Amino acid sequence: MPLVPIVRELRSRGHAVRWYTGRKYAQAVEASGAAFEPFVHARDYDDAHFEGAFPGRNGRAGLRQIQFDMEHIFVGQIEGQLQDLRNVARSWPHDLVLADQTVAAALLHEELGGPPCALLGVLPLGIPSRETGPFGLGLAPDASALGQLRNGLLSWAAQRVIFGRISRELQAVCRRIGVRSRDFEFAVAPTLMLQPSVPAFEYPRSDLPPQLHFIGPLIPEPPARPLPTWWPDVLASQRPVVLVTQGTLATNPRQLIIPTLEALANEDVLVIAAGVRDAAALGPLPKNVRVADFVPFFQLLPHVSAYVTNGGYGGVQQALTCGVPCVVAGKSEDKAEVAARVAYAGVGLNLRTDRPSPQRLRGAVRTLLEDARFREQAQKLSAHLRSHDAPREAAQLLEALIVRGERTI
Repeated sequence: MPLVPIVRELRSRGHAVRWYTGRKYAQAVEASGAAFEPFVHARDYDDAHFEGAFPGRNGRAGLRQIQFDMEHIFVGQIEGQLQDLRNVARSWPHDLVLADQTVAAALLHEELGGPPCALLGVLPLGIPSRETGPFGLGLAPDASALGQLRNGLLSWAAQRVIFGRISRELQAVCRRIGVRSRDFEFAVAPTLMLQPSVPAFEYPRSDLPPQLHFIGPLIPEPPARPLPTWWPDVLASQRPVVLVTQGTLATNPRQLIIPTLEALANEDVLVIAAGVRDAAALGPLPKNVRVADFVPFFQLLPHVSAYVTNGGYGGVQQALTCGVPCVVAGKSEDKAEVAARVAYAGVGLNLRTDRPSPQRLRGAVRTLLEDARFREQAQKLSAHLRSHDAPREAAQLLEALIVRGERTI
């Protein structure tokens, strides 16, 4: 939950906070110091099991999955979210809304007279720009004349063709709730946008809005759980440690974890497979493999030489904060965009697939371990990431927005 560190910082400064989210997170919300406000009219769902609330999502990847999410989880939730936000505002008047960018109703609530809304990015930066292609394609930026022509044509096609139906649905929603009609595109808050990253891990753009602030990574506090029994093996390892994980959404270990274990079974490395809910599903483990459901990432990463991942934004930034280069193999959700940024920044390799072969994985890990340039670039990026205190910077900007009202800050 990316917002937790910010909520804790706000509470430490004496601010009252209520958090509107799914019931799955009620306990975590209350542990952060915020009061819990549940989805009531909006559809409640478990973001680790979308299929239960949004049938038809499974089996989609890349742009098809982004299309589905934008239609059903983004636009389809607006009216229910808006009704909930209005009810909260009536029962608990407040000065400001901080919304993650997937809560589309928050900005529309502001347009309808609600309090000022700041947006927190939970995905790589997808603000429309003449120097980048449309979000979701995983394209590198191109600010040349031909590149800007490419970007413009692709953006037009994305808006009119790929997301055309979603734009029409959004326009219909806008008419029903009484706000200005608009096409579907990456949301831009008019007063304040917080991006939990650094410019060095983003594409250069000359046309970014002035209200956008990079605040550095939001590093989650690990839960109070015992370390795995094999933890001393990590501390004593004289060989490179390779960490592999698929995050919380992609749970089929045959996509990445099992191929990675096969790829590195005979390599002189120690392999840590994290986030494995069912170790038995992995079959017999090679001698150099250690497995756990939970691993404290930020405690483990200083000992890691290479990180193999499907491209979760938070996990990749945690690895890079510790100067660890990445092998990224992912196409679902925003993962193609994360992978493209890893390659562009020179801090790892983009395998451009979500089902890599053991041979490709072995070659990629060997490249990161043998070519010092990747670790050097990751360590340079680490210095940028570590120069920020994201919760403090976010709280200061939010306080300034309350004081200054509607002015861009």
